[in-house]
Amino acid sequence: MKKFDELLLAKELIRFPTITPVDAGIMKYLEKKLKFLGFKTKILEFKDKNTKPVKNLYARLGKKSPNFCYAGHLDVVPPGNLKDWSTNPFKPAVKGKYLIGRGANDMKSSIACFVAAVSKFKKKKFIGSISLLITGDEEGIAINGTKKVVEYLKKKKEKIDFCLVGEPTNQNKLGEMMKIGRRGSMTGHLTIYGTQGHVAYPHDANNPAPVMTRILGQIESMKLDNGTKNFQPSNLEIVKINTDNTADNVIPAEMKATFNIRFNNKHSSNSLKKKLNRIIKKNCDKNKCSFKISYMVSGEAFITNPNKTTFMIQKVIKKITKIKPKLSTTGGISDARFIKKVAPCVEFGLVGKTMHKVDEIVSLSDLKKLTKIYYNILENYF
Repeated sequence: MKKFDELLLAKELIRFPTITPVDAGIMKYLEKKLKFLGFKTKILEFKDKNTKPVKNLYARLGKKSPNFCYAGHLDVVPPGNLKDWSTNPFKPAVKGKYLIGRGANDMKSSIACFVAAVSKFKKKKFIGSISLLITGDEEGIAINGTKKVVEYLKKKKEKIDFCLVGEPTNQNKLGEMMKIGRRGSMTGHLTIYGTQGHVAYPHDANNPAPVMTRILGQIESMKLDNGTKNFQPSNLEIVKINTDNTADNVIPAEMKATFNIRFNNKHSSNSLKKKLNRIIKKNCDKNKCSFKISYMVSGEAFITNPNKTTFMIQKVIKKITKIKPKLSTTGGISDARFIKKVAPCVEFGLVGKTMHKVDEIVSLSDLKKLTKIYYNILENYF
């Protein structure tokens, strides 16, 4: 039985310019590889109103339970200025002990490692199934990706018993960290409406700027919590302030601001909305201003309580890397926020120090180690 090489497959995947939500033929390519290994596959394309279509892939090897799933994404962020790269980001190159290319660690190489591990493992007789849930909409708005695939699987009554998401979870060394949960993320878009006027006649106007600054000062200084056993403290960050005012002698009619909250499981998006709305309304009522606030919730805080599979994976990682990975909930959000609705999951992948940067790289040694880790996880799970 032919085995796939993780480095060669990683290079092939990187060659596809899959900037979200562009597929560029990559799902068909991966589907062909998985069919060769005996997987039954289905490409799932979803499109919401006012969005571009996204191709996703679900593949399963075997029919019996338990079903161990590997999840990840093949879409990547834009490379930026191509002149800043030492090589074309979509023409991967090996330089020294590293592979360079967009998606080298986030996260095409992880997918290559998993496929390589399965190609070696499948010659063993095992009772159960191995599945892959691969999306093309993780780096974007994540509407037509894993979220939709999970809904599809629920309708089809497709059960996943445990899922490993291959996001880059390590900052400096392979083996440092596993993710067992993530903080929630919510963005608020606030507009305060006043009355435009001449700066020399403020009594004839109503300046929204002081109202906005007071509101932002109050919400930014809120102490949401002190963190929990598994989560760091929640934080609110102001990311945009704008009046769209082109004149220096005009009191603006409106002012806009955007803020983002990363919150732990002491809060929900709804509880935070109520808290914020009270502060906003109180200040606007006091100053006779009107306002508009809208929220975009990327995900709620969640944690997968460690079980025997979690500890098995931790043990395997330690055996191969000589480092006992910390069970963490730090960092941004991932597609685990959707998968946790149908299965317990953990995240473990490559070193992400250069993800989203120019000259994104992965260590060739780490590629081999990760393939070995994924293989040993399958061996121990089944």
